[in-house]
Amino acid sequence: MAGPEDSKGEVMQVSGFPRMIVTIGCMIGTLMQALDATIANVSLPYMQGSLSASYDEITWVLTSYVVAAAIMTAPVGWLASRFGRKNVFMVSIIGFTISSMMCGVATSLGEMVADRLLQGVFGAALVPLSQSTMLDIYPVEKRGQAMAIWGIGVMIGPILGPTLGGYLTYFYDWRYVFFVNLPFGIAATLALGFFMPKRGAGARSSGHFDWIGFAVLSLFLAALQIMLDRGEEKDWFGSTEIITYAVLATIGLYLFIVHMFTADKPFIPRGVFKDRNLNASLIAMFAVGSVLLSSSTLMPPFLEKLGNYPVELAGLVMAPRGIGTMGAMMIAGRLTNRIDPRYLMFLGFLLLIASFWMMMQWLPSSPQSYLIESIIVQGAGLGFVFTPLQVVAFYTLDPALRTQGTSLLSLMRNVGMAVGISITEAVQVQMSQVAHASISHGITPFNRALQVGGAISRDLDPMTTHGAALLNSLVEQQAQIISYLDAFKFMLIVSVPSIFTLLLMRKPPQREGVAAEKHEMAVME
Repeated sequence: MAGPEDSKGEVMQVSGFPRMIVTIGCMIGTLMQALDATIANVSLPYMQGSLSASYDEITWVLTSYVVAAAIMTAPVGWLASRFGRKNVFMVSIIGFTISSMMCGVATSLGEMVADRLLQGVFGAALVPLSQSTMLDIYPVEKRGQAMAIWGIGVMIGPILGPTLGGYLTYFYDWRYVFFVNLPFGIAATLALGFFMPKRGAGARSSGHFDWIGFAVLSLFLAALQIMLDRGEEKDWFGSTEIITYAVLATIGLYLFIVHMFTADKPFIPRGVFKDRNLNASLIAMFAVGSVLLSSSTLMPPFLEKLGNYPVELAGLVMAPRGIGTMGAMMIAGRLTNRIDPRYLMFLGFLLLIASFWMMMQWLPSSPQSYLIESIIVQGAGLGFVFTPLQVVAFYTLDPALRTQGTSLLSLMRNVGMAVGISITEAVQVQMSQVAHASISHGITPFNRALQVGGAISRDLDPMTTHGAALLNSLVEQQAQIISYLDAFKFMLIVSVPSIFTLLLMRKPPQREGVAAEKHEMAVME
């Protein structure tokens, strides 16, 4: 049964069967949005042929979704307080499902990009609203478990997206990558429509909207996302286009910061940034986001191109990462209210660092058991960091600012993923060129390794066309191996400073059961 409604947190305690159904609806909404961020990646070549687009044009299918989702994540808090969380949630799920079907029946590139923009607009609210709903319908002592359940969708979505997209495209058609959202969208709509509580109209915000703050923040996010998405393709700052995006992003960020400190009612309430736990969690979430997707982006090409793994086998080797994540999340969810969550996050960061150290030893000839062990350790590390982080971030935050806080946390994760992918791919490409030049420097007719005589010397003679081509392919393979290991090393180096964000977090207050719940209810009212 649903309890009374509050004026700040919007959704009060729900227990028994209704809470279970609302939890399932939130999980589905989260999983849909997280999946669609990556599920279409492997289908781009097939879309390119069907939509008669060039490679440069078809990448806008991904860019349009990411940009729209990034821009519309920021105003979720205001929309929920102005129109009601349930209303915004329902419109978002229905709109996301309809726009997904529109993507599936698109017949031209322009139509597809427009539909993906709509999908990103409606999907932006799904993750923050589902998280704030889960925080509200569960009592304090059960929020660790609630965030573990909710986090499965957030973490597993980007991991399973490419694998599921590949299977749907291979066995059916690329359009099923979008059609798969229909049954889930209907289920989530029914679950939340019938069982999610709705606050009274009198509790809603009066409706002030900071259009200037929204405009300059949108400029920053859009320019940053496009710059990161197209930077590697356009040779980064050697391109006038990328320089233009960088200038626009800088201007947008500067104007947003100035406006935040000078406006009477800024777009994002200043009170959000006064909470130390949330600020530290935003930094930690950026770090988690940067390695969440970048590592899973590098692993498939390493296995397929260098290890000669079939696509299906590469997907199976990577699957245990999700198992490690889910297992760690469930354990962390049970322990979060029993021990200091910061200790669990510390363990998670250590496991992440250990996994990248193990991946620095990867070779194409490495046994599958070692690869799987590394992947499981990484998944466990992500799980042990993510679940306690969601709880610690909101321990001391005013419940009235909870939806804005979850929106910011989702925004930092999305920006972290975009920055992480772009930088790690740039590192991998750059180090591949450096390694290729370094190895090639020692290949001359006077190299003793090429003077052993026999067939090897003839086949690898750099003075012949055949020998030079064969040598170049061998050098390229070795350079690629070195570059991937350097990228894994870079992710290890990035993960180490993240541990120090734990020092910025306050120890969670020792509150128990009913007393804690009553205390929070008093604050909310």
